[in-house]
Amino acid sequence: MLIGIDGCPNAWIAITFANNQIASERVTDLAEFIDRTNPKVVAIDIPIGLVETGSRTCDIRARELLGRRKSSVFPAPILPAIAAKTRETAHEISITIHGKGVGAQSFGIYAKVKEVDDLLNDRPDLRERIYEVHPELCFYALNGDTPMEHPKRTGPGFMERIALVTAEFGKSAFDDIRAQHPRSKVADDDILDAFAALWTAKRISVGRAACVPNPPSRSTSGIPMAIWR
Repeated sequence: MLIGIDGCPNAWIAITFANNQIASERVTDLAEFIDRTNPKVVAIDIPIGLVETGSRTCDIRARELLGRRKSSVFPAPILPAIAAKTRETAHEISITIHGKGVGAQSFGIYAKVKEVDDLLNDRPDLRERIYEVHPELCFYALNGDTPMEHPKRTGPGFMERIALVTAEFGKSAFDDIRAQHPRSKVADDDILDAFAALWTAKRISVGRAACVPNPPSRSTSGIPMAIWR
């Protein structure tokens, strides 16, 4: 089984590919889901591997590739801040350590970052099956190594991304998954991003994917830090 995962409100949206069948699930316990499905490759849109201070090389390289879409790559949290319970605390820690604050949008992913970081520290065996992706970098590769023209939450941005997903996965793929989840829990762009992640999972499984940097750098606990496409 191959899985592409993107965050959605209070959960994850996972799109799976097994036996030539596509399915989906809204996941609230990532560790349980991975143990239950036992995937070969998971491509997930979340920072994997954190630094004590400064910026991750993979984020810098991804922004360089994405050009006009570079602002979609948010700064990854620094490791000392991810356990913070409030944005104010995370902001204070981040400012003290490396002089950069934490905005509300960035803090919104901290709990998910910590969930994955804890999982990969508790289960080192999963580091060979769970890979970080960024949907815009996946779409960049799917679009012939060209950044998408429009932001994903605009009408033109939706249309250009769904065209790529349809070409890769079939005419009904998006609509079939869309019908399984209310928009209040899973947005259209969450589904498209999970499909983009799944496309990269397929490439990883057959050795066709690329990553930045190559080879990956490592966190202090040995977790690979690279964004795949």
